[in-house]
Amino acid sequence: MIVLDYRDKRPLNEQVAEKIMNLIAQGGLSPGEKLPSVRNLAVDLSVNPNTVQRAYSTLEEKGYITTITGRGNYVSEEGSWKDGLKKEMLTEVRSVVVKAKSAGIKLDEALTCVREVFERD
Repeated sequence: MIVLDYRDKRPLNEQVAEKIMNLIAQGGLSPGEKLPSVRNLAVDLSVNPNTVQRAYSTLEEKGYITTITGRGNYVSEEGSWKDGLKKEMLTEVRSVVVKAKSAGIKLDEALTCVREVFERD
């Protein structure tokens, strides 16, 4: 189930895309499973269909879903979206590492932080 936060400063289409990505990553949506139509999801969420269409386009670009013209949108096989997720994650990690190095944080301190996050979350 997708619940949007209207106090969140991010656009609604980003929120919709993120919620669906999380559902896929956590196994709430299985590979090959059909997603609701753009119109049906827009009605369910009380948003403009263009909002859902933008979210679906983002998900397709990132490899989370596959669109079959005239048939709908389907969850992609795990490998295709995991590769995109790894690339995104590496970009974010690189950015954090550069900031940490410039702040004088040592490798062992950074690794301790990473372990804490993995063990906690």
